[in-house]
Amino acid sequence: MCTGKCSKVIAVSLYVLAGVSILCNIIAFFPGWSVEYAKVDSEGNGARITDEVKYMGGLIGGGLMCLVPAIHIHLTSSNGCCANRCGMFLSIGFAAAGVVGALYSLSTSALGLSNGPVCLYKPKTGTEMWGRPFLEDEGNYLGNTSLWNTCIEPDNVVEFNVGLFATLLVAACVELVLCAIQMVNGLFGCLCGTCSSKEEV
Repeated sequence: MCTGKCSKVIAVSLYVLAGVSILCNIIAFFPGWSVEYAKVDSEGNGARITDEVKYMGGLIGGGLMCLVPAIHIHLTSSNGCCANRCGMFLSIGFAAAGVVGALYSLSTSALGLSNGPVCLYKPKTGTEMWGRPFLEDEGNYLGNTSLWNTCIEPDNVVEFNVGLFATLLVAACVELVLCAIQMVNGLFGCLCGTCSSKEEV
């Protein structure tokens, strides 16, 4: 496969993954499929959203920081102005930016999975409170689904949290690999050309 065609496959894949990342991050702001928890209440308490969602790793990192490189990488696969050695050289830098974005999304989603969601729960001693029960618990809640009932509200927030952050984690890993491949592909394209008959120097 020539470097131009390889760029096209990578770009199209990045479009899909960036879209999935953005969508997952936006949905994560509405645990229990409700806007109620994203609002500031009458007592002035902040939104009851998991902190890692607010970092917007999926929206900024896996989304925009991978979407912009995808556009340039796609242009290198066409017969337009970027389908040349210079365009392939620039794609290395854009792909590097995508690597940084994917790493940011990967780290925030891994933290979100590790720390668990913000929810209403009842500690062993005391009354119901909002917090992160799995952050304080020494056990691994991911491997013990019986602990998921610890969260009283929002409904099914643990499954909601795990599903979205796991999707973001997988998307970020694939984006990382694709951007790394494009860095190598861009180097070959810079040295050998893009296989385009209309290629400009």
